[in-house]
Amino acid sequence: MSPLPVPPGLEELVRARVRSVPDYPEAGIVFRDITPLLADGTAFSAVIGHLADTFGGEVDTVAGVEARGFLLAAPLAAVLGCSLVAVRKAGKLPPPVLRADYELEYASASIELSEGAVRPGARVAVLDDVLATGGTAAATCGLLERAGATVTGLGFLIELVALHGREQLPGRVVHPLVTY
Repeated sequence: MSPLPVPPGLEELVRARVRSVPDYPEAGIVFRDITPLLADGTAFSAVIGHLADTFGGEVDTVAGVEARGFLLAAPLAAVLGCSLVAVRKAGKLPPPVLRADYELEYASASIELSEGAVRPGARVAVLDDVLATGGTAAATCGLLERAGATVTGLGFLIELVALHGREQLPGRVVHPLVTY
C-alpha cells in the first residue's frame, strides 16, 4: 500500500479546525487540539471518508490507540465494516493481555492488547491522532504483529515532522492528513 494523496481542500479544512495551544502542557510545547475538528460534523466526516478511501479493501481490522485514536478508529471500522481493536494504556484491560513497553522522549510507557482481540493473519490499519516521536506507534505495530496480525499502514490526523517519528517506523506506510 502506498500513501494516498490528501484530496484538495481536505488539508486546509483540517488545519483550519486544529487549534494550536502554545506552552501547553508545558513551556515551549505547541499542543495541537483536535476537538474543534471533532465538533465539525462535515469536516470530521470528510476525514473519515478519506481514511476509508485510504484503507478500504486493504484491511479487515482497525486498531485505535488510546485515547484519541479511538475517535478515528471506531467510525472508520464502522464505515469499512471491519472489526475494531483497542490498544490501551497498561492496566486498562482485564487479563490476559499482551504488553509492549517502550520509551518516550522523557519517560517510559506500556500499552496492552487483549489476547485474542485480533485474529492471526488479520490485516490491520493503526489509527491515532498524532505521530510525534513514534514510540507509541512502533510499540503498537510490534504488539499487533506479536499477536499474529499484519500492519498494512498507519493513519494519523497530524504528523509533527520535527520529532522524527517516522524514523521509528522504518518500512511502514504512514498516512498523515496534515504535517506541522
